[in-house]
Amino acid sequence: MNKLTCGIKGFIKNFIEDESGLTAVEYAIAGGLVVGGMVTAFLTLGTNATDQITKLSCAANGTTYVAAVADDPATGAVDESADATCS
Repeated sequence: MNKLTCGIKGFIKNFIEDESGLTAVEYAIAGGLVVGGMVTAFLTLGTNATDQITKLSCAANGTTYVAAVADDPATGAVDESADATCS
């Protein structure tokens, strides 16, 4: 029984001290964070670029840019059908 107990203790000790798979997990987490940051940046950039293009279009047509207004000032929710327009 003592030999079995020593074998299990040694196995558990070796398992805890083994860090060979840790690098792959670290790379996976870092990759996920990078992808999440890129998605956020691209969504923000896309929204801002679309807004600027609309402003330029209004200016080229000689009209005034009218931004979309929040339907609910408390939450800032915007009606998707009420996009920014030229008037």
